[in-house]
Amino acid sequence: MKRIFLSLAMLAIVATTYSCRETTQEKTEDAVEAIGEDVENAAEETGEAVKKGADELNDEIQGNDDM
Repeated sequence: MKRIFLSLAMLAIVATTYSCRETTQEKTEDAVEAIGEDVENAAEETGEAVKKGADELNDEIQGNDDM
């Protein structure tokens, strides 16, 4: 009887460890994807800001400033 309980306990520990590992891996993959999306969005925003700054500088040089 003792062996049955010990076997079930060991099986539960192995199953818990295995399922936690998958969850951690999935969470890591989700985090990496989110970071990639954040980097992509930041790059787009930076590109837009640089373009806007270049346009403003060009307007200033040409004397087309709105102010």
